[in-house]
Amino acid sequence: MLRRLHHIQPETFAFTPANLAWAKGQISKFPEGRQASAVIPILWRAQEQEGWVTQPALEHIADMLGMAYIRVLEVATFYFMFQLQPVGSVAHIQVCGTLSCMICGAEDLIGICKDRIADHAHDISADGKFSWEEVECLGACTNAPMVQIGKDFYEDLSAETFNKILDELSAGNVPTPGPQNGRYSCEPLGGAIALSEYEPGKTPLNVSATLATEIGDTVKRIDGTEVPLLTPWLESAKAKKPAKVAAKKPAAEKPTAQKAQAKPAEPQAVVEVAPEILKAARKGGADDLKLIKGVGPKLEGVLNDLGFYHFDQIEKWTDEQIAWVDSRLQFKGRIERDDWTGQAKILAQGGETAFSEKANK
Repeated sequence: MLRRLHHIQPETFAFTPANLAWAKGQISKFPEGRQASAVIPILWRAQEQEGWVTQPALEHIADMLGMAYIRVLEVATFYFMFQLQPVGSVAHIQVCGTLSCMICGAEDLIGICKDRIADHAHDISADGKFSWEEVECLGACTNAPMVQIGKDFYEDLSAETFNKILDELSAGNVPTPGPQNGRYSCEPLGGAIALSEYEPGKTPLNVSATLATEIGDTVKRIDGTEVPLLTPWLESAKAKKPAKVAAKKPAAEKPTAQKAQAKPAEPQAVVEVAPEILKAARKGGADDLKLIKGVGPKLEGVLNDLGFYHFDQIEKWTDEQIAWVDSRLQFKGRIERDDWTGQAKILAQGGETAFSEKANK
């Protein structure tokens, strides 16, 4: 199926401050130079904030991760979980149309979507509240037919219960997710034959449905008010650090003379010094900085904005000047890791690197 960006797009996109902090937390999971690995969760966060993935959002995320726009577009168009067109302001309904659901009544649910929402999938209802689509198996075959609305499953549906769910959503309420026929989870319709302590009446909702009900998560757009722990992997490392130091201490006190041993000096931060900067390229035009491995179109633009247009500027950078440039780039360490100065020296003298030879071809 051909998936393209919608023909009508908003002019801009920006994460809410809390969502931006969340996104930066996701990026921090990955080592320098591997930030592109965060593209899927950050695209998903943008969709949860806006309802769909817009072109400005896609480009904004590409800039955050130092990726070419086409690379992020490839991800968004490959995975069907990303909506590339506007969706209903209240809910986008995904009806499972695969075998189990189809033989159990999915066609009836699709008919209701056509009658109450829009004739065609991905069209928005007249009141702007709803949109729908048919999707492949969502993995709740025992509870067929079912739909996914927002983040939750509504299972064991009939035409009557599905209409009630749409009525509730239209009225501004959040219907209880999970089975809609009184079933606890996915036990036989005749009643549980194992784990019988989990029976309707004793525990009316399963864990997933209970949590979704408590936080009203089904159709809620993520806006940052959730107060997530942004970087639990970093917080965990900080919490464990003192314990590790304490564990290394011997049980018995060392003699005073040994305690007096000098501690190793803390590494000193490199002092930043601004390199030679030009207001514009010299006569003859700017060098093609993309011939340096590690410099793509985006970074070339950043370097030009900083005042670097020529190979002979880059080849002269000292450690202090590299630190100055590094602090103004998105990904620290790239200059030294890819040896920009060494490459620039060869290119400034008219030579070719292995990378530039391939690029020129």
